[in-house]
Amino acid sequence: METEALLKVEELALKKHKIFKQSWIRYLARSMLASMFIGFGVIVAFKTGNFFFLKDSPFTYPMAAMTFGAAIILISYGGGDLFTGNTFYYTYAALRKKLKWPEVLKLWGSSYLGNILGALVFALLIHLTGLFDSPSVNGFLLSVAQHKVEAPLGELFFRAILCNWLVCLAFFLPMSMKGDGAKLFAMMLFVFCFFISGYEHSIANMCTFAIALVLHHPENFSFAGVVYNLIPVTLGNLVGGVLLMGFMYYFVNKPYLEDDDGDEKPRVQEPGFNEQVEK
Repeated sequence: METEALLKVEELALKKHKIFKQSWIRYLARSMLASMFIGFGVIVAFKTGNFFFLKDSPFTYPMAAMTFGAAIILISYGGGDLFTGNTFYYTYAALRKKLKWPEVLKLWGSSYLGNILGALVFALLIHLTGLFDSPSVNGFLLSVAQHKVEAPLGELFFRAILCNWLVCLAFFLPMSMKGDGAKLFAMMLFVFCFFISGYEHSIANMCTFAIALVLHHPENFSFAGVVYNLIPVTLGNLVGGVLLMGFMYYFVNKPYLEDDDGDEKPRVQEPGFNEQVEK
């Protein structure tokens, strides 16, 4: 059963909440760090994919999807606080009555704000390097960004649900695995699946859009288009993390997390990898 992993999810949520209570600025900084790590993945993925994009190769998306996995490694081992993962962690902790829902809303809002700020800072840094200014380098990124702001609202919403379902699983399932090699392989495989499938991740989109806006982009790509995309995608990510992960795993595992008298079983805590995961 996945009960041990769920106890680790609960402990991680409480650890994040403790940081939030100690220092909101520190929590915001950790959230900024997470989206900047996503930014590194975006840059690597789109620069790699661009070599194939210029040749109109069918390997454009597969190669970009493979290299985007760098982001999940950075978040797993480098720390940070990502809104999309928090939709699962804090929901589950609240259902277990370890957190109050008003606190959950504050935590979600703070991590989302920090992720936005981190995306903006990272985009500015990329702009200052000048490495993405040439059309021979940024063509693939601008093309994807343009398609994202033109997709129908309903499609964006449902793509976002499936996206965060997979992304949360990418961090949750490895908690039950032994050995960092197996964990990293599983995480990168799930991230590859969401990227190659064309699903929508709000924080990855933030970073992609922020970089596109600081480049010489087409006139029909605008801030209004960015907002048009991020609203349904953020809501879809919430549904994926809250309902398909938080509520679902709470419902199907509730009998196994309580003893016959309805008391909670003692928590199990293991040192190592899962203490480092700060998605």
